[in-house]
Amino acid sequence: MEYRRFGRSNWPISEVGYGMWGLAGWSGSQESEYNAALDLSVEMGCNFFDSAWGYGEGLSESVLGKLMKRHSPKKLYGATKIPPKNFKWPSKGEYQLKDCFPYEHIIEYTEKSLKNMQVERIDLQQFHVWEDAWADQDEWKNAIEKLIKDGKVQHFGVSVNRWEPNNCLRTLETGLIDSVQVIYNIFDQAPEDQLFPLCKKLDIAVIARVPFDEGTLTGTLTKDTVFPADDWRSTYFVPENLIASVERADKLKPLLPLNTSLAETALRFIMENPQVSTMIPGMRSIKNVKANMSTSDGKKMNTSLSKVLKHHRWDREPTEWSQ
Repeated sequence: MEYRRFGRSNWPISEVGYGMWGLAGWSGSQESEYNAALDLSVEMGCNFFDSAWGYGEGLSESVLGKLMKRHSPKKLYGATKIPPKNFKWPSKGEYQLKDCFPYEHIIEYTEKSLKNMQVERIDLQQFHVWEDAWADQDEWKNAIEKLIKDGKVQHFGVSVNRWEPNNCLRTLETGLIDSVQVIYNIFDQAPEDQLFPLCKKLDIAVIARVPFDEGTLTGTLTKDTVFPADDWRSTYFVPENLIASVERADKLKPLLPLNTSLAETALRFIMENPQVSTMIPGMRSIKNVKANMSTSDGKKMNTSLSKVLKHHRWDREPTEWSQ
């Protein structure tokens, strides 16, 4: 496992982290299976785990807390997120700060996360949605200052709404935010335009989420794929999205080096960007942990392939189904 500096926190973070949404929000999650997968990831060098209260109303946080306790001799960095008060994902421009993150709500859900994770201090607490229009308002700033002063949170971050990488730039300039979590992958390259340069200037860590485009970039989805009704992806991969996504993924397959999967290529593409501190693929099986963690081997992607993949950028706008 290779490690990268996590912005101004100076944490040495595994360049492949662990996204824990799938443990609570997707169908097919089995406790014994995902605990074995989590343990294996630690053995393979993973030390960054991203959770949220919204992942099963604290279930994912509890799983993370138990993992950290099982591996207490090692330093594992636990990240979680405060849900918006209105419990609506993503945020919308017309939402006010009082609808999502009033002072008391930030304090209350941080306390809940501390209890779920069974820790005295959260390494990284994040706002699960965000609007840059809130940047100059004091309530969230006062809450951050209190929680850090009280020793309950070490660093704060924001998770940017899908396909809105610039909807946080003024907020980052406040100096109160130490990390930004954003969708970044072969298709979603827009963060390179404005967000990444600003993060470099301010020494803010970047967490690349959705490295597989919710599954499209694993190369396993087809135009006929159907998800169970209780699986979040059933509402995301509506026909217009599923068909377009699969068609674009299929165009990538002829480009793959011999004996290289699309999933591996997707992760290696992200690793090529030095501004990314870590990425957080969702994993529930030992097979996926082995495959994903193994990509962190210090090897560089072929320069010509990297350039070709840049041409597969897909600029998308938020929709009702993009959530």
